[in-house]
Amino acid sequence: MVAPREIELKLECEGGDLAELGRHPFLQAEAPEDSHFLTSTYFDTAAGDLRAAGLTLRVRRDGEAFVQTAKAAATTPGLFDRAEWEAPVAGNAPDLALLAETPVPDVLAAAEAPDLSPTFATLVERRSRVIRYGASRIEVAFDEGRIETPNGDAPLWELELELKEGRPEDLFTLAQALAETVPLRLGAMSKSARGFSLRDGTLRRPSKARPVTLAPDATAGEAFRAIAFACLSHLRLNEDVFLHNRDVEALHQLRVALRRLRSAFTLFKPVLAQDATAATLRDEIKRITEPFGHARNLDVFLAETLPAEMAKRPDEAGLDDLRRRLEAERDRAYDGVLATLESQEWRGLVLEVAAWLETGGWRTGPAAPDRDGPAGDFAAQVLDKALRRIRKRGRHLDRLEVEERHRVRIEAKKLRYGAEFFASLYTEKKLRKRHKAFVSALSDLQDHLGSLNDQATAHTVLAGLVAVPDPQEIPGETAFAAGLAAGDNEADGKKLLKAAAEAHGDLVAVKPFWR
Repeated sequence: MVAPREIELKLECEGGDLAELGRHPFLQAEAPEDSHFLTSTYFDTAAGDLRAAGLTLRVRRDGEAFVQTAKAAATTPGLFDRAEWEAPVAGNAPDLALLAETPVPDVLAAAEAPDLSPTFATLVERRSRVIRYGASRIEVAFDEGRIETPNGDAPLWELELELKEGRPEDLFTLAQALAETVPLRLGAMSKSARGFSLRDGTLRRPSKARPVTLAPDATAGEAFRAIAFACLSHLRLNEDVFLHNRDVEALHQLRVALRRLRSAFTLFKPVLAQDATAATLRDEIKRITEPFGHARNLDVFLAETLPAEMAKRPDEAGLDDLRRRLEAERDRAYDGVLATLESQEWRGLVLEVAAWLETGGWRTGPAAPDRDGPAGDFAAQVLDKALRRIRKRGRHLDRLEVEERHRVRIEAKKLRYGAEFFASLYTEKKLRKRHKAFVSALSDLQDHLGSLNDQATAHTVLAGLVAVPDPQEIPGETAFAAGLAAGDNEADGKKLLKAAAEAHGDLVAVKPFWR
């Protein structure tokens, strides 16, 4: 049975923005809009078996009518193109007989405790209208309400654009036009995902990148789309956290997501070769987020380098003033990150990347061998090339200049991300074992190169602090403490270089998991 599908673009905003959007000229319809109060109750087993299987089950009350809906999990942020099974039911409880043609019965049959119970609910006032935009008919829904869970409530403000007829690119074109006047963001989570996170106590907490699952028969183009959207999801989740609480780890994970996304562009360069927009977007991502690195460098120095120095020299009075000055500098750097994330330029770029991933020329152009060939074959080729670059550039690692070591570190990151991106294509026990050993050796090399890079950035941080127009602004004891910290930080450089060179040798000796 082919499941019905919905294609929907979810956008997040603040409560006041919905009223302004309702008056937007692009969202005016000939027919009056409908208004409903919707109460949706989500069900799962006590162990969360449906959620673990990538399914949601809800019963929605609209007036006196009840509708049961099972959905497959969304795999892309903001854009929801997923299987959906819907049917009317008699009351506010699931009717398992109506789920026979869905994956739900198999999941419940395998569950230790298959009984379903309510997990959380959403209460939403939905105003909806159907508009014409471009070549498409689009249902526009203004959702305002809240999520209610045993662990607390949270507000909901969303704009949903559902394609009723026409082209998915019209959804993005409309969203980008709206975002020029109202601060819309690509949806980071579905209502169900937000409800589960609120119930679990993980909403607005930093999150690491989730594993990417590629179909065994995926093409290289399909793999790139899945990987890039996973990076975009990782980015948006941590962006939301940082916007709300300036969390240190959220900023770190946001930068990891950006590096992973840019690495995906590089690894899949042959797939994207015929679309010049790919290089433009990658360069724009790098340009706009370049200042994020300074904030992260200050975080590392304040969390790791300086505490170690203060423990080593507890009587050095200038270290306290050094800490206060660097904390003030970090606050200013964080203000800069927030200004970027709150800018229309940034929000528009995220929407543009998502639109390009879904409807760009790289995907819709004529047949291309690299794009349309098997992802497994493509993975072997790009991983081979990345490993060869590390082998060549990392020779005599302990004798390389700082800039040359930095290039090896960047190549190691790309290979690490590639190994993670393609891991699901290598499921045989022997290959999984090789993958684990390879990633472990690569991680060891990254750790040592990362420590060497931290030394270099610590020197930059300290040099930037004392390089002020009027040196008298920095007390002598603070400048002296900074000099001591710089010297101590570089003291074990030779030891780190030797360890990095040994780790490079270990990596070269490990058998690649893709061969």
